[in-house]
Amino acid sequence: MKKIIVFASGSGSNAENIIKHFAKTKIAKVVSVFTNNASAKVIERAKNHQISVEIFSKTELLERNILQKIEKIDPDLIVLAGFLLKFPENIIEKYPNKIINIHPALLPNYGGKGMYGMHIHRAVVENKEKETGISIHFVNENYDEGAIIFQKNVALTEEDTAETVAEKIHELEQKYFPEIISRLLEE
Repeated sequence: MKKIIVFASGSGSNAENIIKHFAKTKIAKVVSVFTNNASAKVIERAKNHQISVEIFSKTELLERNILQKIEKIDPDLIVLAGFLLKFPENIIEKYPNKIINIHPALLPNYGGKGMYGMHIHRAVVENKEKETGISIHFVNENYDEGAIIFQKNVALTEEDTAETVAEKIHELEQKYFPEIISRLLEE
């Protein structure tokens, strides 16, 4: 069975969805959740599924400490699911094309530092976009610039608010993220 590590910084709804999805398969298992936020709801969600949790500081991420913990697990895939820190190059170099991220917009639009969550949805609404969507991509040394693996769009209306856009994006994330992870692990 293949091993997945999930990195998350917040509520962890995508992390929990991935945990639940793979608990029902023989393809892979989420073996650990790593977070840089000691008060993140993802900690409780992971523990409810008996998944180990690693809590670390930004400094620990940038030093060799976290890479060593990852190496001990020897994952087949590292999944960033709402992880807000820039991923360190030493981990990216060690796991080329084994680290993926989900972004709540159609990259290259609305990507880069500071573009996450409601910041993106507000910008999409303010710019009167006709559509938005999700992008799943490999992680490289730059925010949201890794090779795109999958994109799915959703139509928007003039009535959409940042909150309704967030709901539409969340539905896409919940449906497609586990499917794409499965596909990558089966290749």
